[in-house]
Amino acid sequence: MIALLLVQPGRPLVMAEIPITTVGPRDVLVRVRAAGICHSDAHYRAGRSSTNPLPLTLGHEVAGVVEQTGAAADDFAPGDRVCLHYLATCGACDYCREGTEQFCGSAAMIGKHRDGGFAEFIVMPAASLVRLPQEIPFEQGAIMMCSSATSLHALKKARLKPGESVAVFGVGGLGASAIQLAKALGAGKVFAVDIKPAKLELARQFGAIPLNGAECDPVEEISRMTAGRGVDVALELIGLPLTMQQAVRSLAIRGRAALVGITEQQFSVAPYAELINKEAEIIGVSDHLAKELPDLIELVRQKKLVLSDLISRTLSLDAVLVNEALDQLEQFGDEVRVVIMP
Repeated sequence: MIALLLVQPGRPLVMAEIPITTVGPRDVLVRVRAAGICHSDAHYRAGRSSTNPLPLTLGHEVAGVVEQTGAAADDFAPGDRVCLHYLATCGACDYCREGTEQFCGSAAMIGKHRDGGFAEFIVMPAASLVRLPQEIPFEQGAIMMCSSATSLHALKKARLKPGESVAVFGVGGLGASAIQLAKALGAGKVFAVDIKPAKLELARQFGAIPLNGAECDPVEEISRMTAGRGVDVALELIGLPLTMQQAVRSLAIRGRAALVGITEQQFSVAPYAELINKEAEIIGVSDHLAKELPDLIELVRQKKLVLSDLISRTLSLDAVLVNEALDQLEQFGDEVRVVIMP
């Protein structure tokens, strides 16, 4: 099969012909119909987040059609439309049994620890497959598997309650989903912070109050627009020390800041004023959970989460085009989500 490989961090992906992975008894071979390009893929290519082993096929947002099933994978049949939960886990440890499989000691993420979806085919344990309803296009099924799923998990970790206010820092694929999901879960006012006018306009279309961080201090604006109260929930989806600080500083009394964006840099917090005196919380968010995916798919099926506007364009499985899309992600361009459709 044809695949796009990361051969060396800091270098462009290369196209190669590689063998299809052997299908084990509990595995399923999926013909990839759509694979989203995530900002994490740009981190992996740049070497800012480690991948192993190399060479490796990137891509962890995947939807497609079952091509072949292993002898013990009888829940699926050739022709089934599916999405892929991007973790392959043991299924037996304490974390797996309690449904927090992202902490499984043997967890392997596609496109990071095992070959991913920037290819014509992918092999995955049947336990990691989720059925994709006929009415949801493959490209939407793919981007659900990371950006939308992680946004839903972040809102659940932040314990969002109906009527509470939310600030979303970063209106990329995660942020555009987070705004809609917050509304679907009953949030009151939703503020959206970004520096790109096109992304702020998209946030406005989804019912958020847009704040241009290049033209104002979003913390001061949120304070002004909430009569000095702040927000109940802040989601940081960018991975910058500045926006992490702003997320914490925008909190109301007993507010919760859920940090999703990836960074190795530190940011400062004033413990008494910003946390202790408010009983505010900073919450780390790691990936998402398989058990949350059926609810997410149902929200898309009911059109409470609209993903069509999040897909900026689709590409063929072409090394030049995909590397150019990753370059734009590195530069925080205007595109929300680009999807490869082999």
